[in-house]
Amino acid sequence: MKLTAILTAVLAVVATEARADIVVFKNGRTMSVKSCALGDETATMKLREGGEVTFPASIIARVDPDEVPYPEDPAPVEAVVAVAAPAIATNLVPYEILATRPYAELISTVAAAHKLDARLVHAVIEQESNYEARARSKKGARGLMQLMPETARQYGVRNSYDPKANLEAGVRHLKDLMSRLDLPLALAAYNAGEGTIKRYGGVPPFAETQNYVRSILRRVGSPAGQSALRGQPKVNCASRSMRTSSRSSPGGQGKSGTAVRRPT
Repeated sequence: MKLTAILTAVLAVVATEARADIVVFKNGRTMSVKSCALGDETATMKLREGGEVTFPASIIARVDPDEVPYPEDPAPVEAVVAVAAPAIATNLVPYEILATRPYAELISTVAAAHKLDARLVHAVIEQESNYEARARSKKGARGLMQLMPETARQYGVRNSYDPKANLEAGVRHLKDLMSRLDLPLALAAYNAGEGTIKRYGGVPPFAETQNYVRSILRRVGSPAGQSALRGQPKVNCASRSMRTSSRSSPGGQGKSGTAVRRPT
């Protein structure tokens, strides 16, 4: 009987523990995950807190087995429902991976200087140029954060292809927009121009702008602004004073158009 009890206990422990991996990135950072599957070009990590992330395998140096067993505690049904509710946030790219992306150190420094979340800045850059410092759209937007010439002049940028100058101006412009608009509307204004947001009284009915806002909100894990995307903005721009700079153009960035960027 004692032997049976011991075997049962051991089997119970084994059943509640799962394998885990330690991902070692080429920049020296490490991350413990449930599992990491390496392909020829991409890697997919299953995160301990739930969800999974796919990214280029080239940023990984190696994957080692985690010697510390990872307990798989069965969650009650109520907890599963509660966790599933904010599904928009379950597939966030970990900061360890963001830190391996181009210009990551510069992005963190500039974002911190202007009190913006680096994840938000990464999301805007990924959407705008996919980290291509030489990207240029059909409308003439340039660089990492796709500055229009008017916006570049507004923030004193002489060379929009200079990553530091472009990033500084783009972050300042985004911060200025966020000082008077909620996040979805600020993003829409960054894409389509503040004048367009004022004209439509919210996020304009342009597929490009609406997809732009949704994509960035998804990357930062923010469910906010869904009402704005349905044409019911949290901030009614048509009924409030817009504190635009006398140096800015009536349409703000107004840079709708696809930038020349490398494939994602």
